[in-house]
Amino acid sequence: MFNRFERAVAGRYLRARRGERFVSIIAIFSLIGIALGVATLIIVMAVMNGFRADLMGRVLGLNGDLNIFSAGHSIPNYQDDVVAIRGVKNVTRVTPMAEGTVLIDAGNYSTGGVVRGILPGDLRDLHALSDNITDGRLEDFRGDDAIAVGATLAARAGLGIGSKVTLLSPNGRATPFGTMPRIRAYHVALVFDAGVNDYDTSVILMPLGAAQRFLMMPDAVSLIQVATRDPLQVRDVTRAIAERLDDPRLRVMDWTQSNNAFLGALTVQQNVMFLILTLIILVAAFNVISSMIMMVKDKTRDIAVLRTLGASRGAIMRIFLMCGASVGVSGTVIGFVIGVVFCLNIERIQHGVEHLTHTSLFNPEFYYLEHLPARLVWSQVIEVMVMALALSFVATLYPSWRAARTDPIEALRHE
Repeated sequence: MFNRFERAVAGRYLRARRGERFVSIIAIFSLIGIALGVATLIIVMAVMNGFRADLMGRVLGLNGDLNIFSAGHSIPNYQDDVVAIRGVKNVTRVTPMAEGTVLIDAGNYSTGGVVRGILPGDLRDLHALSDNITDGRLEDFRGDDAIAVGATLAARAGLGIGSKVTLLSPNGRATPFGTMPRIRAYHVALVFDAGVNDYDTSVILMPLGAAQRFLMMPDAVSLIQVATRDPLQVRDVTRAIAERLDDPRLRVMDWTQSNNAFLGALTVQQNVMFLILTLIILVAAFNVISSMIMMVKDKTRDIAVLRTLGASRGAIMRIFLMCGASVGVSGTVIGFVIGVVFCLNIERIQHGVEHLTHTSLFNPEFYYLEHLPARLVWSQVIEVMVMALALSFVATLYPSWRAARTDPIEALRHE
């Protein structure tokens, strides 16, 4: 497409000579703008993809891909429902739970929280928690007075293995003086770090039998948590489970229904950020246009001489297309390298900045997660690079066309 003569002339024009450095400086700034735009887009999209994936993984790992519950009531005889759900295709885990709101009293620290009763075997299969035990052993999670607390709650209340915690439940027995809340003391057997600050602060786990007695749910549970093989195909599993359940009072809600507004907001935010950051590349493309127009004006006499020597309009156009495209290609490649290297080392960079500034850039008390995630989706990276190359190429069309339309006779006459 480009012959040796055209490549030689384009290379000569890209190398600044005395009196032409101003045009080259504009071209360098255009290259830097494209590189920064591409790198910023890659980094921001990777961070948002990582945030979404990490958030979904943690939330779904803790709360399940779908939940079965009975509105306003507990689920009696849940064993039959558990057996029926386990027979559904693509179901990997079924966890019955007893759940209730409590007041947590740990000496000088009191707060509201949620008690979740779970079988010790199901807790072992719940890898979002069992793989993140920071203190204690899973074998100790048994009996009527053992509980597991989150790392954040343990730190705030000064709890450790064997510490005493008093729980108060509003579900009590009716007396002539009104409903008396249930109060009972438990000891800490496990400390877990789920990685979600809200969960680590307010959720207390206890064996299912103990929770049923404390919450006054004999042989009943509050919900049945279900995990699937592929969360993106959860709708098919939801329909299959709904067909198997005989009780019309039971409701099945998957994560797309319970978190649709939140995840939809993340998607909209990601798309808006993509459009906004694309403007950086667009501004750099306008700089390419201005630098190319100035180059064409500066090389008017050279164009006239080349045309007189026999160069065609197509050759002139291709020369200036190469000049502009080289800026776009170089900026895109540099931006790609910067963006990918930054994403692959983002945690090291975060820790380095925190060490230098002695501040926390990603405080888990204010942000939902404890670290800054980044996940490169190569299809998006390719999309960003193609867009940058396309904008750079389009930016060179008009100046190259103007150069090709130069009349050699008029140009030499005025020179």
